[in-house]
Amino acid sequence: MTSPTPAASLAEALRRAVDTLAAAGVPDPAVDAELLVGFVLGTGRGGVQAAAIRGDALSAEDAERLDGLVARRATREPLQHLTGTAPFRHLELRVGPGVFVPRPETETVAQLAIDALRAAASPSPVAVDLGTGSGAIALAMATEVPHAEVYAAENSVDAFVWTKENFAQVGAANAHLAFIDLAHAFPELDGTVSVVASNPPYVPDAAIPRDPEVRFFDPPAALYGGEDGLDVVRVLSGVGLRLAHPGGMIVIEHGEWQGEAIRGILEADGWRATATHSDLTMRDRATTALRP
Repeated sequence: MTSPTPAASLAEALRRAVDTLAAAGVPDPAVDAELLVGFVLGTGRGGVQAAAIRGDALSAEDAERLDGLVARRATREPLQHLTGTAPFRHLELRVGPGVFVPRPETETVAQLAIDALRAAASPSPVAVDLGTGSGAIALAMATEVPHAEVYAAENSVDAFVWTKENFAQVGAANAHLAFIDLAHAFPELDGTVSVVASNPPYVPDAAIPRDPEVRFFDPPAALYGGEDGLDVVRVLSGVGLRLAHPGGMIVIEHGEWQGEAIRGILEADGWRATATHSDLTMRDRATTALRP
């Protein structure tokens, strides 16, 4: 096998990367190509664009490294697995195989939780993130509502490796992490929690996610939620009632067609003021309710 031919210029390497990713069906090939070049060079997209305009060269070593990353991305391996990080609101979270990569729609879920936490009457309100994964929602709440105490539960060994790293990296003193199943999490907090948040597995078992990045690389335990996708939601409803104080809110992420069913589950369990909320693409992706 011959070594890849070094690009004559960064601009040429960028064009080749875009062509390869576009041919592989990557949704935003130009964006991903710029991010990969930036990762190799240790700069952002703006720096890559400026370097391409200037006509900067790419060293043989960097060109070879870029070719390898582009080839992996062309197999639809997630970009975040290649760079090792995923942006989430103001955070840069460490991610990789074994943990669910946070998505932009989850930022809407975090915003709902943060707004409710900021509105809590307590000078030190309590929030819980159940099935925290990378820690995205919990760490967003902890850093954006610093007067709150935030508790996060995760019970996947593979995911917990990344969760611990992110909690340590962010270093929020008000963020607390436990390795525990969400169904039994934090009994010491019963009746004291202002916000219960979760991005649970909600894909029906028989469904096949559209994106190869999700289908082949996200951990199945973070995706599939039983025959109708709502098995974990049913558990969350009961756990939320146990944890939340009267007037406390539950915030659950879900698929765009599941809002009505989730409102029904919550209302049947006794939650009040159920509401489903759209993300920035106007798809229904989160449902909230208040504990009576």
